[in-house]
Amino acid sequence: MNHPPASPDAVPEAVGLIAGNGLYPETFARAARRAGVGRLVMSAFVNETKPEVEALVDATEWLRVGQLGRMIRFFKQQDVRHAVMVGQIAPRNLFDLRPDFRALALLARLRQRNAESIFGGIGAELAKEGIELMSAIRFLDDQLAPEGLVAGPKPKARRWRDAEYGFGIAKETSRLDIGQTVLVKFGTVLAVEAFEGTNAAIERGGKLGRHAEVTLVKVSKPNQDFRFDVPVIGPDTITTAHAAGVNLVAVEAGRTLILGREQLTGLAERLRVSVLGLGGTAETAATVDRG
Repeated sequence: MNHPPASPDAVPEAVGLIAGNGLYPETFARAARRAGVGRLVMSAFVNETKPEVEALVDATEWLRVGQLGRMIRFFKQQDVRHAVMVGQIAPRNLFDLRPDFRALALLARLRQRNAESIFGGIGAELAKEGIELMSAIRFLDDQLAPEGLVAGPKPKARRWRDAEYGFGIAKETSRLDIGQTVLVKFGTVLAVEAFEGTNAAIERGGKLGRHAEVTLVKVSKPNQDFRFDVPVIGPDTITTAHAAGVNLVAVEAGRTLILGREQLTGLAERLRVSVLGLGGTAETAATVDRG
């Protein structure tokens, strides 16, 4: 299994956060402080970034999605030479842009307008200004999913087979840039994530699986760019899964971030949702209940 490239040893003096929604921005901010980053500045997005993250950084500029030139000017004013994309932008906002002149010029150059091409283009624009876009898992190695049972009850062997089957399917759909999450039940694919996002795919798959014994599998792309596209699960994943009748969540070990680990573990135990980290090979026998 290919692992994300190792992070350089040097810790930047200042890091600019391009902060989306969810727990990711605050998790990264705390980890960066622990690693010794002296100054954190944040480009936050209206209706996306949680306002409380502002208390964890030294300076914030509130933007609308598409204000690329303003974001770059802010980072340059703050003498930022390293930036990181943390947290999602809702897919609908990628098609509801209010682009400034620099963003319009970027979009005009793109042959495809999907998340990967847009974020890759933003990375290139930052590089033109001497700002390096870092891996979004920098400082977060200890929060990557381990292999084996992560939380919740041990799964039955039949459920492990569903997880491994879904893993192969998800790897193929992610290779085709369709989606990185699939839902399966007893060897049948119920739903494949596409533009609607993970939560909507979970709800659809749960309904088709009659809200019982559904398995969710989330993987990385074969050539995942960890600068702006990191598979993530957190407490909300567990509650959404449980509500849909999904009681097994399998993720790719070493390439998926688990945010809010303590809360996620508590929810998984209480709601009886198994969380597994899958590698590229065989099962870990100690995590499987053969009964």
